[in-house]
Amino acid sequence: MRDNAQKRGGPLAGVRVIELAHIMAGPVCGLMLGDMGAEVIKVEKIDGGDDTRRSVPPALEGESAAYLMMNRGKEGIALDLKAPEGKAVLRRLLGGADILIENYRAGTMERLGLGYDSLKAEFPGLIYASLSGFGRSGPYADRAGFDLVAQGMSGLMSVTGEGPGRPPMKCGPPVTDITAGILAAMGVLAAYTHRLKTGEGQVVDTSLFEAGITLTYWQSAISMATGLPPGPMGSAHPLNAPYEAFETADGWITIGAANQTNWLRLLEVLGAEDLASDPRFGQNRDRMANREALAAALSPHFRSAPSADWLARLEAGGVPAGPVLDVAAMHADPQALAREMVVEVDHTRIGPMRTLGLPVKFSQTPGRVHGPAPLLGEHSRAILRGAGYAEDAIDDLIARGVVRETLA
Repeated sequence: MRDNAQKRGGPLAGVRVIELAHIMAGPVCGLMLGDMGAEVIKVEKIDGGDDTRRSVPPALEGESAAYLMMNRGKEGIALDLKAPEGKAVLRRLLGGADILIENYRAGTMERLGLGYDSLKAEFPGLIYASLSGFGRSGPYADRAGFDLVAQGMSGLMSVTGEGPGRPPMKCGPPVTDITAGILAAMGVLAAYTHRLKTGEGQVVDTSLFEAGITLTYWQSAISMATGLPPGPMGSAHPLNAPYEAFETADGWITIGAANQTNWLRLLEVLGAEDLASDPRFGQNRDRMANREALAAALSPHFRSAPSADWLARLEAGGVPAGPVLDVAAMHADPQALAREMVVEVDHTRIGPMRTLGLPVKFSQTPGRVHGPAPLLGEHSRAILRGAGYAEDAIDDLIARGVVRETLA
């Protein structure tokens, strides 16, 4: 394998994760743990592997760009879990593992004989992370779940979009998938802390639905206090103003004048101090009650000069502001580069390629992206060797189609 588990570095160095996950939520959990130093062994199905491998275009040298992003830094084995020998291989891998991640539909792992209840007796310290559309309990436990469905049911789509009367709109990124993966990683680390104290493993259970609900903290607070559901507000904030995007002479910028001090600073930068005495805009309560009038009063000022001019003036004046970048421009942003949020890895087939970095920095145990995503079955032989299989036994498993090997 590319990295010895103890030499990977990061706060989770020495931790081993078996990832039986596909598409996004489970793989996000795995990549977070992997970037923090855990050795993540991704177990894929023999026939085609992770479904994200077919999320094309775009592709690089025949490899799905989506798959490459979600699975960088992992070791890969392709295994037939329907075969008794495949299950035996997995159990041997679990014997040296700390964490299992799965995001199959409810009942799938149980039908394979790999549910937590059947593994617990053999592996009492195993932390079993289960990600699903709606969680392992409740009336929707058996439903399939996707990000779009979760965004709709969690309330996110009701507060996303240009404004009242417009069609429902989801957040651009699959935020419930990503957030569920992050929540699962947080839960796994809490469970691992518990295991260090007691030796006990447990199930960590979260879902796309709960991830979406978690993202409605502000809007839920408003609804619980007023009894009314808030609606979409474009780029504006439901509790503070002015806090939204404004059009300039050549583009758009965002303004975060979300408290009284920054409001007065903004007026000074704009040369619009007269608005401070306008009773419609005196305090945040007033500005929120007259938000459309406020935007109408500020917009002509911003349209009078280019974005770069305004951003320079706003920074000098101490007003939080920023450009509205597209994703490619974000990749080139000096702060993103300085924080190593865009890094390069060397892929077996593609060669040097860019991917996103670890968003959490550690002063004593820095994490990093440990390598590219695996080809389907790229590390099957090395993983089996590491689990104690002899070469002839590995050859037999490959020959009988229990394990798939892809030669670089």
